[in-house]
Amino acid sequence: MKTGFTTTAAATAALLVAGTGVAHGLDGGTAGGADYRLRASGQFAPSSSPVAPAAITYDHELVPPGAGIKVTQRVDGAGTTVAVSVRGVAPDHTYGVHVHTAPCGADPDDAGPHYQNREDPEQPSVDPAYANPANEVWLDFTTDGSGAARSVASHPWNFRMGEARSVVLHEHATSLKPGEAGMAGERVGCFTVPLMGDGVR
Repeated sequence: MKTGFTTTAAATAALLVAGTGVAHGLDGGTAGGADYRLRASGQFAPSSSPVAPAAITYDHELVPPGAGIKVTQRVDGAGTTVAVSVRGVAPDHTYGVHVHTAPCGADPDDAGPHYQNREDPEQPSVDPAYANPANEVWLDFTTDGSGAARSVASHPWNFRMGEARSVVLHEHATSLKPGEAGMAGERVGCFTVPLMGDGVR
């Protein structure tokens, strides 16, 4: 497993918005065709900042302003791999972390529900048949003494284009219990990132 992704295509697009960098592009040379790789990074700030931040903190103790986040994605013939790393958040703390369907906003609920490969017809989804780490993208991690951590999740499927728009940090680890599956407490931070899906190749 690679520990980071880089973009090497000649036609790489890069965008810098509100202190957040996003790089994405296509890599050739694999047996199954081109791979798609994305890398996005940002610093958490309050939603009330003069320039709307891509990385928003809703809890300044668990996600202090200025803490950093990086998200990488690789799409290839095997499916999708997403990785998240943080620095400067609360030390020695376990966070629930998931891919959500909508961009972040001033209200923590603006990011919408978890992305699901097979969508639960009942919402909010708390059925472990749907709310589980195989059908959703869970990236829970426990930080070290400096507030740093990294987590990776791989799936044999791709996102539906335009339906995976953010990565949300929650206050505690994610539950698998019936009736509360997928729940991880309050949303304490959110990073808007344009995760790619079917149709990128």
